[in-house]
Order: sequence, then C-alpha cells, then structure tokens
Amino acid sequence: MRHANRALFVMVFAACAGVLGTASAQAQTAGTASGLPVPRFVSLKADKVNMHIGPAKTYETKWVYQRAGLPVEITAEFENWRRIRDADGTEGWVYHSLLSGRRTGMVIAKSAEELVPVHEKPDVESAVTAMLERGVVAAVKRCSDGWCSINGRGFEGRIQQVRLWGVYPNEKVD
Repeated sequence: MRHANRALFVMVFAACAGVLGTASAQAQTAGTASGLPVPRFVSLKADKVNMHIGPAKTYETKWVYQRAGLPVEITAEFENWRRIRDADGTEGWVYHSLLSGRRTGMVIAKSAEELVPVHEKPDVESAVTAMLERGVVAAVKRCSDGWCSINGRGFEGRIQQVRLWGVYPNEKVD
C-alpha cells in the first residue's frame, strides 16, 4: 500500500511540475528536498548510474548511464531522489548521491558532421584552439555574456553558450 501511495504522490507531483514547467522553463523555485533551485543543471558523479521510472530502487530501471560527468537537468525532487532529464529528453529518477554539482556541458552541433569551434577569447574572430564534435563533454568553468570557459581532455578555451547543453541561455556561471 505504501508503494501505491508513493506512486500516486509522484504522479500528481510530476503532473503539477509539468504544468508549472510549461508556464516558464526558466522559472526556478527552491526544491522541496534540497532547498536548491529547480530546475538546475548538475552532472553524473559515477560511471554507472541507474535511472528509475519512480523515486525508489524498487522501481524498474529505465536507463543505465555509463558516463561520469554527463550533464543532466534536475526537474523535480522527492526525498533523496531527483527527477532528471538528459540531453535527449529522457526523464527518470536518480538517487541524489549519484549526482554532482560540478557543471559540465555537452557540445551541440546542427549535424553529426559539424565541428564546433572553441576560441582563445570570447570573440568569434579570436584564434580557434579546438574543433569539437557533437556530444563532447567539457567542464564548464564560467559563463557570461553569451560565452563559456570550458576545458576537457586536450582542449581549453571559450565556446558560445548556445553551443552547450548543460547551461541555460544567458545563465551566468561563476
């Protein structure tokens, strides 16, 4: 019975969150469990993270992530569980200790063949320090004025903020 009550609560909560989320994707409210803003971007802490269909280990595993550092968006909180969304739009529940506040971003490209430039300075006319494929994950150090300072294996520089999934448009990251 307890499991059924929890599932009903989660469905009602998710429905309400969905209605509120459509009103303003940028609107942030404090999470009920953590007190931190929801929605917010975080990253996966472990190389293996199970996403469940509900906020408990007893719920079926929906997806298994195998990439530490992958950026995800927290869209809801329930006790020690966080509902997350990945870059593909897949949503489910992850235990909070498998998430990190470390900010990362995934390179967005218009096509699989397009390479995204990383510049020396926050200016499209500055020298290009790297060309990245879609899906490359980088640590986000800071963002302002439409540019983010990033680094990863073998590259460092500035990228246009709109070319990263893992930061909100015009979000300032320090």
